Amino acid sequence: MNGELRALGLAHGLILGLLLASPLVAPGLLPWGVDALLLVGGFQLRLADRRFALRGEAKDWISHILMAPTRLLRWGAAAVVALIAGDMALAQTIALAAIVCELVAYPLCTLLLGQRGLRWSTGALILLLVAIGMMARNPAHPIICFLIGVTACMVWLRGPDGEPRALALALGGGAAATLTLLLPGALPFAAPIITVCATWVLAHLSVLRRRPLPWRLGTPPIRVR
Repeated sequence: MNGELRALGLAHGLILGLLLASPLVAPGLLPWGVDALLLVGGFQLRLADRRFALRGEAKDWISHILMAPTRLLRWGAAAVVALIAGDMALAQTIALAAIVCELVAYPLCTLLLGQRGLRWSTGALILLLVAIGMMARNPAHPIICFLIGVTACMVWLRGPDGEPRALALALGGGAAATLTLLLPGALPFAAPIITVCATWVLAHLSVLRRRPLPWRLGTPPIRVR
C-alpha cells in the first residue's frame, strides 16, 4: 500500500495529528475526528487487502488476524486520544470496535462483498450511510464508520480509475453534502458523506491519468549505413 495513494496517506496522517491535538484545541470535534480516522483507515485497509483470495475454511480469518498488529495502531491511537480527553466511555467503545471489526466485521464484509460488482458495493455503502445517520452514538457507531470506509474503497476499486468525470462526481457529492449542513439535523448524515467524497477525491487525485507523452531522445539517433 505504501506509495499507492500518497495524497490519501498524507491526509490520514493529518487527521491523526489533528485528532491528537483536539483534546486541547477543540474537544467537541473529537468524536467526528475518530469517525473520520476510522473511515479512512477502513478505506486503506481494503486497498491494501484487495488481493484477498478465498482459501476456504478458517484460513481466511487466520490470515487476516496475523496481519492485525500493524492495523491496530490506528485503533490504539484513537483510544489513547479519547483517554487524553478524559472520555473513558469513548475509549472503551473504540477498543470494543477494534476487536469486533478485526475479528468479525471486516472478514464477513469481505466474504459477502469481495466477489460482488459495483451495484452491490454501492447499495451496501448507501445502506451504511443511512444507518449511521439515523442511529445515535453507541458501541456500533465506530464499527459502522469503519465498514463505510471498507465499502467506499470497494466502490472506488470497481468504478472508474482516476477519470476526471469520477473526480467531478466526488467533488459534486461532497459540495452537495456540505450545503446540507445548513439544514437542521443534517450533520449525522452529511459528515460521513463528506468524508467519503473527500476520500474519493484524494484517491482519484493520486491516480489521475496524465496525457501520455511520446518517448523523446536527447540526441537524434545514429544511422548505421
